[in-house]
Amino acid sequence: MVVDFVKSYIKLLSFHPEEIVVDVIDRETYSEITIYANKEDAGRIIGKDGNMIKSIKTVISGCKAKEFKNYKISVYLNENK
Repeated sequence: MVVDFVKSYIKLLSFHPEEIVVDVIDRETYSEITIYANKEDAGRIIGKDGNMIKSIKTVISGCKAKEFKNYKISVYLNENK
């Protein structure tokens, strides 16, 4: 549920949604969500002073109360292109 939300929302924010790649690694106590985007989209996803990614993390923290799982989100530049 959370990963689907992140994928959908990030693609709505980006100028190049076809270049967005979201990987999920399930760890013992948390899931690590890694977002790969081009430079322009990474800036939009992070936002000014990190406000956009903080907002996404806030929404996800509300979900963790229901699912009893923690999430870690990272944004990286997509070096494939």
